[in-house]
Amino acid sequence: AMHRSRVYAVIIDVPESTAARAAEFWAAALGATAAPFPPAPHFTTLHGALPGLITAVQAVDDAPRTHLDFETDNVAAETARLTALGAQEIAHWQECRVLRAPGGHVLCVLPVESDAETFRTQATVWP
Repeated sequence: AMHRSRVYAVIIDVPESTAARAAEFWAAALGATAAPFPPAPHFTTLHGALPGLITAVQAVDDAPRTHLDFETDNVAAETARLTALGAQEIAHWQECRVLRAPGGHVLCVLPVESDAETFRTQATVWP
C-alpha cells in the first residue's frame, strides 16, 4: 500500500536552561518572530524562519542538536521505510516515533500536522 510523507519541521533542541536565550538568538539570526506554542510550552515557534517548514526551538533534557520532523499519513509505514534505509527506532512519544539515522541524527515521524492541501501538494508518494 502506498503512503505519503514530507519533511514538516526543523526543530532546534536546546537544554531547558538556555531555551529562552536560544529562541531569541535563532529568531534574530533567521529574521523570524519567536512565539510561544501554548499547546506544548516546551516549544517556541520561529515564524517565517525557513519558508515552507515549521521551525521551532524545543527545550529538552538532552544535548543540543537539530532534528527533522517527517509528517505522514501512515506512521507505521513511514517508520518502516526509514528503518529499511538504516535508521533505528529509539523511542515513542504519543503518536510520534523517534528514530536515529546513520551518523547519529535524531528524526521524528508523526501524523500529518499540515493542512490537507499543503500535505497533498508537497508530500512524496512512496510505493
